Amino acid sequence: MATYDYGLMIGMMMAIFLGSFVSADPDLLQDVCVADLTSGVKLNGFACKSNISADDFFFAGLAKPGLTNNTFGATVTPASVQQIPGVNTLGVSMARIDYAPGGINPPHTHPRATEIVFVLEGELDVGFITTDNKLFSKNIKKGEIFTFPRGLIHFQINNGKVPAAVIAGFNSQLPGTQRVANALFASSPTVEDVVLTKTFQIGTKEIEKIKAKFAPKN
Repeated sequence: MATYDYGLMIGMMMAIFLGSFVSADPDLLQDVCVADLTSGVKLNGFACKSNISADDFFFAGLAKPGLTNNTFGATVTPASVQQIPGVNTLGVSMARIDYAPGGINPPHTHPRATEIVFVLEGELDVGFITTDNKLFSKNIKKGEIFTFPRGLIHFQINNGKVPAAVIAGFNSQLPGTQRVANALFASSPTVEDVVLTKTFQIGTKEIEKIKAKFAPKN
């Protein structure tokens, strides 16, 4: 009986311990902690600055569409702690994503946040892939919502003939974005060709061609 009680207690403790990691960012310990983006202090987040105003909690950058005349035909306009210092420690951020016809927000992950998107205009084909390689995809239209679980590879593409746009919400002040292709083919220093040739089962020449396409533009 004692062994059973001990096991139950350990199980409960583990559940509570793991449950503490559900939210992307830790809870705040004061009313506000406006980020001092110039501080050299290193911590898990940003140091608080003393002089604050309403402007620290304001950002107008999502009001206008972003330019989409780029390689992917899509632009992400972030509204994280780096644009709104007042969201430091609050565990939230947003972004606007604009897509030209045929534009794509390529496969990527957000290591620190779950994402939810609301379609402002147009329609998109969206999807995410689980760790057992199952794809969940859907076509979403104006006024509709789709959610991408934290850390999973996901994408959005505008297969329509008119521009599209979404507002995205995140449960982190700085969700982070890691594009799969950029991480593998444009890292610094670069990933060894032998790793990529074995991973994708293609030759070195093909790998070098892909790397050249992702190389920073001078």
